[in-house]
Amino acid sequence: MSWQAAPEGERPGGQIPANVVHFAGALRRAGLRTGPAETLDAISALRLGGVGSREDFYWTLHAVFVHRHEDGPVFAEVFAAFWRTRQMIEKMIALFSGRAPARPAERKAGGRRADEALSDGLPPRPARQDKPILDVDARFTVSADDLLRSKDFAQMTASELEAARRAVQNLVLTGDERRTRRLRPHTRGERIDLRETLRASARTGGDLLLPHWRTAQRRPPPLVVLADISGSMSQYSRLFLHFFHAVTARRRRVHTFLFGTRLTNVTRELSRRDPDEAVDRSAAAVRDWSGGTRIGEALALFNKDWSRRVLSEGATVLLITDGLERDDTTLLEREMKRLHLSSKRLVWLNPLLRFDGFAAKAKGMRAMLPHVDEFRPVHSVASLEALSAALSGARAGPAPRSPRDWLRDVAEA
Repeated sequence: MSWQAAPEGERPGGQIPANVVHFAGALRRAGLRTGPAETLDAISALRLGGVGSREDFYWTLHAVFVHRHEDGPVFAEVFAAFWRTRQMIEKMIALFSGRAPARPAERKAGGRRADEALSDGLPPRPARQDKPILDVDARFTVSADDLLRSKDFAQMTASELEAARRAVQNLVLTGDERRTRRLRPHTRGERIDLRETLRASARTGGDLLLPHWRTAQRRPPPLVVLADISGSMSQYSRLFLHFFHAVTARRRRVHTFLFGTRLTNVTRELSRRDPDEAVDRSAAAVRDWSGGTRIGEALALFNKDWSRRVLSEGATVLLITDGLERDDTTLLEREMKRLHLSSKRLVWLNPLLRFDGFAAKAKGMRAMLPHVDEFRPVHSVASLEALSAALSGARAGPAPRSPRDWLRDVAEA
């Protein structure tokens, strides 16, 4: 497709209006909020302003379709992919010139979504196979989706991790709303609103005295995530960030902290609209990614600097770590007790629970288990689904064991 003006003899505007309609559809599939009104505005703007250069064309569409700062990178990638004929011409000119070809630019955030938006509806390109491969599938009762849901993140291939990333982004936390002290107007409320009742009566001259009602507001409690990004957790860290980015996009008051040898608040980075950009910015903000871990010191820093700011109104805390503390566990036990007392519900998510013969023998685990409300595995899409159901108030499968039971097993062994 070309952004250039149509040849003479065609209807006014040439193929540009039709291409702008397809371009708006591609932006919508990539996640931008575009509709017929923006499409008509874009066509009108191009007709009034003209198409003098590619830059003018770009910024004219940018002014119409981009409403938020987060949409800028996605728009740039979709624009570059959609109006790429001009780029091909530039490449041909470069090949016939004496200049060395420019190095390809690094892929930016939103590029993958732009490709998916433009390839939506097209059949997948068949993979090239030099030799015929005989594949006998003996799994008669389990589908590929079920296998992917239960497969460990650490054992997935690149394509499976991509599928898992898309699956965890669709998980939502709903249904855990709690009653607050604030009231809001309601047709069948619990308390009569005297002020609004008298105001309504005054508007009728006092002839009518119809009661108005108010009821208590309900909203989800704050959710605080403390995720371990040390070397032993590196195979799970990026998937967890995609999951909590999806939670942050659908829920208010979500605070995410990453820790290894230091504590980093990545709440602002995860609030970016594009998931790839959000995860990349979060990883760039951390200086101890895949390094060592000091759980006790990280929790002490959180309790000192952040606990009073984010642990209010009955906050739920998700602590994601394998619990392999190498330092003295005295500090860890004291800070875990303090964190437990400050939070309404403390859930420890440990990927080591995926092993059948798991036993809480490590010193760090024994110091942490008495101070958590729930002890859950987190290593697959199914485990994240169970976590979402548990936080939403629904029951998914059997109830998890009490954290004290794990300590009892070690004592009896």
